Parts: sequence; C-alpha cells; structure tokens
Amino acid sequence: MYEASVPVFARMLRQLLVILAKGEGHASRSGTDPSKLLASRLHAGMYPLLKQVQVAADAALRAGAALAQREPPRLEDTEQSFSELAARVNATVAWLESLDPALFEGAEDRIVHRHARGQALPSPGRAYLLHHALPKFYFHVTTAYAILRHEGVELRKGDFMGKI
Repeated sequence: MYEASVPVFARMLRQLLVILAKGEGHASRSGTDPSKLLASRLHAGMYPLLKQVQVAADAALRAGAALAQREPPRLEDTEQSFSELAARVNATVAWLESLDPALFEGAEDRIVHRHARGQALPSPGRAYLLHHALPKFYFHVTTAYAILRHEGVELRKGDFMGKI
C-alpha cells in the first residue's frame, strides 16, 4: 500500500510543481497578472487553479495519513501566489516521504473512515486508495494542468507524466 500511494503522490506532486513553474513563467513572459491565472477555471462551477492545487495536496495528505493511521498536518488555505502554492506542494511531499513504510502494513484491509456531504463512508484501505483517493488526486492535478493549458501555457503531456 505504501508503494501504491506515497511514491505515486510524491511523483505527481513534483510534476505539479513543473506545471506550476511553467504557469508562472508564462505569466512573467506574457505580462499576464499571475493572480489572473490562479483565479482561472474551466467552468464557473469548478474550482479555480489555486484551489485545484490546494485540494490535490490535501487529497494526497489525507490519503497518506489515513492509510498510515496518522493525523495529517493542517494546512491553511492562505496561498495567493505560485511560489506559495509550490511551498505547499513541497511541504506535502516532505510530510508524505517522512512516513515510515511499515505504517502501511495491513492498510489494504484496514477500514478507512472518510466523510462526504455529512455522511460517514467507511471502506477498506485498498478500495479507499484505488477508488477514491487516487482518482480524486488525479482529477485535481489534471484539472490544474488543463486550466493552465486552456490559458495558453505551453504544456505537454511530458510535463504531466514526467519521466520514469
């Protein structure tokens, strides 16, 4: 469970840093106000870029914490710049990588409790990771990528995927 979670989250969060750096560079080169990019969204009913990044980081933290039976650090949603978002992502990676893999032993069958819309939703760790935590995380990272791409940032699939 450790290998299917922490390294996956950490790797994709590092790619999110690449994506954010390209967004910041684009703003600088084009004279676009960075706060305009951070407020951009694909649809009025969706979160803006800034919130997409915050939620992606939170999703990774919560998943790692739930599987390792640890309390995640509480991150305030105070970021207002690309550099502050990068600091949040870096802090998330550092915390995830501080988790001892031994904490994940037996996590596949351990019941994880999450809440959605005021309802408790318990599930075995494996199902939680594969059917909730990873899809949620990838959704928000992908949406962050898509927002910047939609705003004209020169991004390629390799910026999302990275190298193995």
